[in-house]
Amino acid sequence: MPALSRADTSLLGRWWWSVDRWTLMAIATLIGFGYVMMLAASPAVAERIGQARDSFIFKQVAFLAIAGLIVVAVSLLSPRGVRRLSIAGCGVALLLTAATLVIGPNIKGATRWIALPGLSVQPSEFLKPCFAVVTAWLLADGKRMLGVPGLPVALGIYALIALLLKSQPDIGMLAVVTVVFLTQLFVIGLNLTWIAVGAALIGVGGVAAFFTLPHFHTRILDFFQGKGDHFQIDRALEAFGSGGLLGRGPGEGIVKDALPDAHADFVFAVMGEEFGLVICTLVIGVFAFIVIRGLLRLLSEGDLFTVLAATGLVASFGLQACVNMASTLHLIPTKGMTLPFISYGGSSVMAIALGIGMLLALTRRGGSSELL
Repeated sequence: MPALSRADTSLLGRWWWSVDRWTLMAIATLIGFGYVMMLAASPAVAERIGQARDSFIFKQVAFLAIAGLIVVAVSLLSPRGVRRLSIAGCGVALLLTAATLVIGPNIKGATRWIALPGLSVQPSEFLKPCFAVVTAWLLADGKRMLGVPGLPVALGIYALIALLLKSQPDIGMLAVVTVVFLTQLFVIGLNLTWIAVGAALIGVGGVAAFFTLPHFHTRILDFFQGKGDHFQIDRALEAFGSGGLLGRGPGEGIVKDALPDAHADFVFAVMGEEFGLVICTLVIGVFAFIVIRGLLRLLSEGDLFTVLAATGLVASFGLQACVNMASTLHLIPTKGMTLPFISYGGSSVMAIALGIGMLLALTRRGGSSELL
């Protein structure tokens, strides 16, 4: 990025001096790790399933390049532009998520994808950032303007999303959306009694899922009883032990030769084996920095919509990273959730880029409303 003067009144100049450049650099760092981990983990997986060694690499390079463009393009928007994009995105994502129940292929007992020529799309990934912003808009307007049914409408949209995700089923995604929604309700000052009621309903829903969804039932029992197929978890834990403090070295790991999802859900294990505890801790620190930095930018923010939307986006991003790393370390039951910007996956990386772009747009300082 060439040096830009503060007197530069071009669109790029105004954006550069108003955007949170520290968060932008942290995101660029994660994208860089994503490139490195695809080089490390994906060739062995591609060979094992009979594809060219570089097939995943080329795809992910394209996905990450597009993701970078999405982050920059969306971060140029004004808060009003972010709101409009989220409303449109939430509507389209809802329709496509519903469509997966009718035309989506059944993969490992779930129908979450829509098959397109040369690409599969998981529409529910885009619900996370868009729903967070739409909910923030409804709650903020309901708080500011008498007679606006912001909370009831937000609850209705959430109920529809919960029904769709339960029908797929995708309990992990539903849990993330629920936690984000409850976080926003807490921030807006909803009575703690109602928050407690919501938490209790989540507990009831979890118990109901345990007894009605065989896959979810088996996964929970296997986690607590130590039974079932723990092949990937066992290999992942061995990889962390083998990597030690500094790792075996780039390309020297062996866990990627055995793990079916070494390039995706278990990429953190490959990182642990080849680059060690030091680099894993650094990556965790980058994720923590983005979350904390995003929240700190809101301390002086006076617009309720911005506070709620940014809080939801930050919570969704941080929670997804925590779920992926915790499941890889066997701290929680395994869940097919990617590590943001590092795991392989087009839908995931682009949806995360959309959310981060919205976050950067909402947290700009000085002249942000004058942009797109």
